[in-house]
Amino acid sequence: MPYDPSDLRTALATKAAPSAGTGANIPAQYFEFGDSAPDDTSVSGATTWWTRSQSIIVAFTKADSGAVLERSGQPDEYVVLVVDPGSSVEAVAGDDRVAAVGRALLVVPPGSSAVTATSDATIVRLFTTQSDDLAARCRNADAYGEPDPNVAPFAAWPSSPAGDRIRAYDIDAITADPQRFGRILRCSTFMVNWFFDAKGPRDPSKLSPHHHDDFEQLSLQLAGDYVHHIRTPWTPDLEQWRDDEHQACSSPAVTVIPPPAIHTSQAVGDGSHLLIDIFAPPRYDFSARPGWVVNADDYPVPEEAAEPVG
Repeated sequence: MPYDPSDLRTALATKAAPSAGTGANIPAQYFEFGDSAPDDTSVSGATTWWTRSQSIIVAFTKADSGAVLERSGQPDEYVVLVVDPGSSVEAVAGDDRVAAVGRALLVVPPGSSAVTATSDATIVRLFTTQSDDLAARCRNADAYGEPDPNVAPFAAWPSSPAGDRIRAYDIDAITADPQRFGRILRCSTFMVNWFFDAKGPRDPSKLSPHHHDDFEQLSLQLAGDYVHHIRTPWTPDLEQWRDDEHQACSSPAVTVIPPPAIHTSQAVGDGSHLLIDIFAPPRYDFSARPGWVVNADDYPVPEEAAEPVG
């Protein structure tokens, strides 16, 4: 599907339109955290909502100052998003201790770790579903009793040559660049595109409907109202066809978009809008664009990932 000519994704390698499979695509899922009770509340003052996709777990937490989010036996790197401009956290893993003030993305190594809110804070943690215990907590765990056959099996990318440690990235220190699409960071398990804050509605004549062949996209909205437009490709079986969806969601919320659904998100209404797109593992096509991944030097691309960029 073509992008608007002004969209930097026109430089990505193009692929054929999604082909009709022999089975139904699973439906998109929408979770508005403000409209539901949290899934758990800790004695330290953290209320958390847990959702998942085939490969990704999202833990959305409203934390009081002093709340501690602990993790032991973590099998792989996970990501912490500190999303409030005035908030602060401290992360500890072994002898490694890192403080982050303001909006930040932290990569936390495997093993035991803890993230402490040193102010009231909204904290979003991203885990892969290799963490079986966390996957079982998710409110939509039953949706993945059978794996989604359209999603490629998860395989982590290489670890950083500099070794496992906490890495903190100041989001607001990443300035806009007309040659770069958003603010993209990656680690061995995730790629996150933290878009720039936007005011007002998106131009409806410049939407970006597209699809992914074999990986999911999670769209985490932190400010503003959005309409998520989803079209499920037809299969040979008419009974498996679905009507197009135009789902309105108010922040905070997360939308799970399975492949190969055609999708685009539209900011609506006045005021501020903020969206973060999440992928696991990282995307090859974004990684192949020079300068797009802000921390590319910290994490290598798999050797087998080399593919032509059109």
